[in-house]
Amino acid sequence: MTHKGEDSVPGWLRDLADAAGKMEINPMAQPPAHGGRASAVLVLFAGDPQMNHPDLLFIQRSADLRLHAGQPAFPGGAIDAADDGPVAAALREAKEEVGLDPDGVDVVGTLPELFIPRTGFRVVPVLAWWREPHAVAPVDAAEVAAVERISVSELADPKTRVTVRGPSGYLGPAFQVKGMLIWGFTAVLVDRLLALAGWERPWDTAKVIDL
Repeated sequence: MTHKGEDSVPGWLRDLADAAGKMEINPMAQPPAHGGRASAVLVLFAGDPQMNHPDLLFIQRSADLRLHAGQPAFPGGAIDAADDGPVAAALREAKEEVGLDPDGVDVVGTLPELFIPRTGFRVVPVLAWWREPHAVAPVDAAEVAAVERISVSELADPKTRVTVRGPSGYLGPAFQVKGMLIWGFTAVLVDRLLALAGWERPWDTAKVIDL
């Protein structure tokens, strides 16, 4: 069971959920009218409820996976027929990937569905508060290589931020932190959340690195 206590979720996270739930979607990320595989990711904040800079839970995918090999990401995956929607899928995937106990999580809301053209996934980000954090680690090394909690202050640090350029000419935001390069869909989502929450700091968008 997932608790949804009104008192446990920080006010700033409720405000962020409200803002993110209405955020404008880049036309490139708009889901098509038909097709695509439904999926969900868990955007899990933790820390002192009063602090301005909590942390986020990330996984690094195994280098042997067919899709998104070696990429840092939020826990998540495809929505199964047995799942009761994106919230249930995101929590189930986090439990399977890192051993997260869903009973210690308060779901705050969902963001608009986004589309990843390269892989055909339709993704619903699920915003949540980790009311009772505990140790987590990769459950299956064939899927998840590492787990990291990364502070918002590190992600917002201008020294962490770069622009990545892909072989196709793709340009997008990225974060070099804790030995990982967070890019693609995950980085775009982090970039938007930092801006919506008022945590974004000016950074050098002209600093470009090639993937």
